[in-house]
Amino acid sequence: MEHVISKLKALLDISRHIVFLGGAGVSTESGIPDFRSEKGIFSALERYGYPPETLLSYGFFTAEPELFYSYYRELLLYEHAKPNAAHFALAALESQGKLDAVITQNIDGLHQLAGSKNVLELHGSSLSNSCINCKHKYTINDILKQEGVPRCECGGIIRPDIILYGEQLNTSVLESAILSVKGAELLIVGGTSLSVYPAAGLLHNASCKIVLINKSSTAMDDLADLVINAPIANVLKLCVEL
Repeated sequence: MEHVISKLKALLDISRHIVFLGGAGVSTESGIPDFRSEKGIFSALERYGYPPETLLSYGFFTAEPELFYSYYRELLLYEHAKPNAAHFALAALESQGKLDAVITQNIDGLHQLAGSKNVLELHGSSLSNSCINCKHKYTINDILKQEGVPRCECGGIIRPDIILYGEQLNTSVLESAILSVKGAELLIVGGTSLSVYPAAGLLHNASCKIVLINKSSTAMDDLADLVINAPIANVLKLCVEL
């Protein structure tokens, strides 16, 4: 472990344009379960009778909003979660002028809470919500204050500003992510199995050094210059001065 940490430190020292791509594993030490943990979103089939791909689809949201919100509130909203060492390390790298962008598949807003400014949220944010009729904006607290299906003052259903299954990613966010990866000197990928596209496909736009940090191996380990199989927070707190 000490050997690979030294290698990562050396890469961080010489790089001036770093980009980070992260997934669910970045937030596990903040108390947010990953997809396949006991309380992760893939426990949905046993507990709700539907797989998460159905429960979190646009079609299910429109057809069964009550059940959608029951699942969403229980397993995807963690309003009391706080940033961990990984979030703070990335914010520190940005403040040092070394990190150009954080590209995240997470919807928890913890990167911004830690101080990161240029955060590209591929799957949207649970902190932002909109009325499907008048588009009025609501906070996560507005959602939690209501029971059942949250409603706008105009009577319309409020939906979270996240990308549901069956919906396209925000084109401008995805394009910004691609440009960031193309301009990177060092791409750090952490806390993701790289099994979800198009996020995983971003690696193919990189022409730089790639570091993969994940608890287990990924299908793209062979693309990396350095692979570290350990929790992302444990690794970054050893490499970045806060």
